[in-house]
Amino acid sequence: MNLTKHWAAQLDDYVIDLAWSPAAGLGMPSALLAAASAAGPVHLFAAADGAKQHELPGHEYGTNCLAWQPVGQKPEVRSQMSVSNSGLTSDPRSLASGIGPLASGPTLATGGQDGAVKLWDAVSGQHTGTAQLGPAWVEHLTWRSASKTQNSELGTQNQFLAAAAGRQLTFLRADASVAHACPPTPKTIGALAWQPAGGCLAAAHFGGVRLWDADDFLLQKEFPYANGILALVWSPDNRWLVSGNQDPSVHLWIPEKNEELHMSGYESKVAELAFDHTSHWLATGGGHEACIWDCTGAGPEGREPVMLPHDTRVSAVAFQHAHGLLATASADGTVYLWSPERKQPLRAKVRLPVAATRLAWSPDDSLLAIGAQNGAVYVLKCEA
Repeated sequence: MNLTKHWAAQLDDYVIDLAWSPAAGLGMPSALLAAASAAGPVHLFAAADGAKQHELPGHEYGTNCLAWQPVGQKPEVRSQMSVSNSGLTSDPRSLASGIGPLASGPTLATGGQDGAVKLWDAVSGQHTGTAQLGPAWVEHLTWRSASKTQNSELGTQNQFLAAAAGRQLTFLRADASVAHACPPTPKTIGALAWQPAGGCLAAAHFGGVRLWDADDFLLQKEFPYANGILALVWSPDNRWLVSGNQDPSVHLWIPEKNEELHMSGYESKVAELAFDHTSHWLATGGGHEACIWDCTGAGPEGREPVMLPHDTRVSAVAFQHAHGLLATASADGTVYLWSPERKQPLRAKVRLPVAATRLAWSPDDSLLAIGAQNGAVYVLKCEA
């Protein structure tokens, strides 16, 4: 495999989040890469050549997270709206500017230090809605999967964006109105993850994980865990729910059976998790090596992981969406490509001048986007 430079861009601050839009369609000839800087602005770049399409103002004090609405779900909104927990009101800035109907492009959601979730139309670059959730930072956003809602009789009424701000979990509709506000959690929410099938949302806090039903917002189950949880991921087959923890360890639940497994012995806290598209391999950080666990059969507990070494601490892991390559990055700026199933798993290596903060594969798996501590965004082409 070869990793070659496709294009690069420079933001004004640390790259705090990266996210590729859904594949071409909805008014776009190709995917867009959204890159948020810790200072607040959000930049949209064309995948083909890195041309900047829009620079969105983002959030006052700083932007924390990004999430693209899944393909095929568009809210029918006639004017820009501002939403608070007290109700839905027209945004006077929209009325004064005469923006009019919402454009037809895909929707990007952003969360920030201003306690707000904002929605943006990616084609026009317009701000289309705001949900003000309170004083706490909005640090986690995730949309319900399109596969569930596209088959629903409720259509876009059943498309929800989950947002976490402090101890508050809120479900938002696609027009930014509040569908449901959950009771506050005992501690700050540390991670969110929609089940791939779309039936429930997992929300983690210090002390455990709660599963919320996606249709009636009732608490389905609660799994206690006596430490801080930094990351959550579901396996694509919906079997495993996995947490990366402060203690440091990795914990796995099989929610349907109320079974759980535990792997400890990591060098440091585990904030990096990724499943491959087959649900066979689970990649974790938590030290100078990426650990790759076999999750087939009875699961990984008691098995020896595949160890993929770095010279410094692993800072990010990301599997391709529909193929088998794993990208890992470390604090010295090294990025590797691996095929975990091979006897010699290393496939490619590049060295960046600064540590990577984020990794993200394009929808077709041909491009790897890398965000860096100095604000650089690198997009590499992956070729055989």
